Amino acid sequence: MSSFPTTMPPTRPEVSAKAGWVQRARWTQLATSPDHKSIGMILISTAFGSLFLAALELLLLRIQLAVPNNSFLDAVTFDRLLSVYGETAIFLFALPLIVGLFFYVVPLQIGARGTALPRVAQTGLWLFLFGGLTLYASFLFTPPEAGINPLPPLSEFSFTPNNGVDVWIASTGLIVLGLLLLSIDLLTTLHNLRAPGMVWRRAPIFVWAAAIVSWLVTIVAPIMLAALTMLMIDRQLGGTFFAGGAGGSPLLWQHMSYIFFTASYMAVAIAFLAAIGEIVQTFTRRQLLNRGVVIGSLVAIAVIGTLAWTQNMITAPLPSGWKYYAMLMSISLIVPFGLIFYNLIATVAASDFHMRAPFRYALGALSLASIGLAAELAQSTIAVGTQLQHTYDSWAATHFALIGFSLFGGLAAVSYWYPKMTGRMLNEDRAKISFGVMLAGALIALVPLFGAGVEGQVTDSYRYMSGAGYDFFNLVSLIGTLILFIGVIMAIGNLVRSRSEGTPATPDPWRGDSLEWLTLSPPVEHNFDVLPDVRSTQPMRDIRDALARQDSDASATADEPQPVA
Repeated sequence: MSSFPTTMPPTRPEVSAKAGWVQRARWTQLATSPDHKSIGMILISTAFGSLFLAALELLLLRIQLAVPNNSFLDAVTFDRLLSVYGETAIFLFALPLIVGLFFYVVPLQIGARGTALPRVAQTGLWLFLFGGLTLYASFLFTPPEAGINPLPPLSEFSFTPNNGVDVWIASTGLIVLGLLLLSIDLLTTLHNLRAPGMVWRRAPIFVWAAAIVSWLVTIVAPIMLAALTMLMIDRQLGGTFFAGGAGGSPLLWQHMSYIFFTASYMAVAIAFLAAIGEIVQTFTRRQLLNRGVVIGSLVAIAVIGTLAWTQNMITAPLPSGWKYYAMLMSISLIVPFGLIFYNLIATVAASDFHMRAPFRYALGALSLASIGLAAELAQSTIAVGTQLQHTYDSWAATHFALIGFSLFGGLAAVSYWYPKMTGRMLNEDRAKISFGVMLAGALIALVPLFGAGVEGQVTDSYRYMSGAGYDFFNLVSLIGTLILFIGVIMAIGNLVRSRSEGTPATPDPWRGDSLEWLTLSPPVEHNFDVLPDVRSTQPMRDIRDALARQDSDASATADEPQPVA
């Protein structure tokens, strides 16, 4: 019987002192990493790049409308810019910004070392990015031109025979599917990877917002995907889902799409109200007043707000019962929004606060959003909504709320967690200037549009006649939009410059109360060496108190007289 040696000489050494890992480029590491922080950074960076594009497109639209009978843009170009602007502002800026913040911050706040389904999240990220690239690649052939929401029958092939609507369907479908996969990973993480002791009653408000928004996206995204599939079948395969003359219903598209758009609106409000709540607690050094009421109000906004989707259809040929239902749901939102605003303002009023960039942006967000929500409330009544829907009054109200929540609220959240994400502090002087410029620009741009809407100027029209009474309002709005655009460039430039020029940040620069401030800035890949044991809603304060007691005991022991040998 032949014998074999117990050990075989290796064909090559297992470890070599001369050869090492090939260092990959930073962008390659980010693009291929399943780490939740890398996914979050890509989404946040994409959102701010899209913010620049959306601001530029809005500026071009306002230039066209600055004077009567303007020929700066022709009708087709105006419609294309308007269509792309809507998708960019909602799908490529507001939604990825909140999901990116959730992905970066929430696993740290619950004491997790990662997410539960990292490859699912990575797939969702790439679907989202391909959706955005598909939209802007369409400028090489035919961009969408059927409006922010391509309503049938205008979006039917007989009325829009080019492939612009197909591009909108494909890009929106990829984006929504990507966001759905990201939400599924986030939900799985929240329900399975919380640190010991991190029960729901101790979870930070931002974690609650992540759970609410993720459930909301998981419920409404399939509705939007179904609507997009049905519209594509109608256009390319001769379907009749939305064909009014062939047994279909154009109103069905409005119902299905507005459910998603309304839920997206509520998701943006929920996410940034929760982020503002975190900022208020940190900078006032106080627990948020009536914390349980605030969390319950966030849940109520998600449910009641989404059920108010027919507010967008108040001029559609619907039975009167639907219109009264929409009015009831919209007016009911006064209660949860009012409770949240009251508790935020009461917490600030009862405290001595530190005015830094995150807190300044948070106050600006509450101010602008309150104007938009008040105007939305007025338009939710049937009498006012019938007169003002599809005018620039409704445009101004929606933009006040979304600019307040997504732009100012987004900058508040990003500047708050900026030291944690980059290891650098945001430049305060540049942040203060950009805040003032954007706030002035938003007010100057949007307040005149209330007047234009009351005078009867309709949205989605690329020009108007002289003598209609809109001239002054639109000219002032252009000036404000230009100022807002400059402020957006300044804010984005500050984020970029502070990455290399900012003061190095400590792990806990704000002395926050949640677990993300326990990690390094930026955190290591596995987040925590030892999973923390959570015993209250303020775990970092508990840790600081324990360390202070330990230092006090050590100092007392050192001061005791030592026995003589």
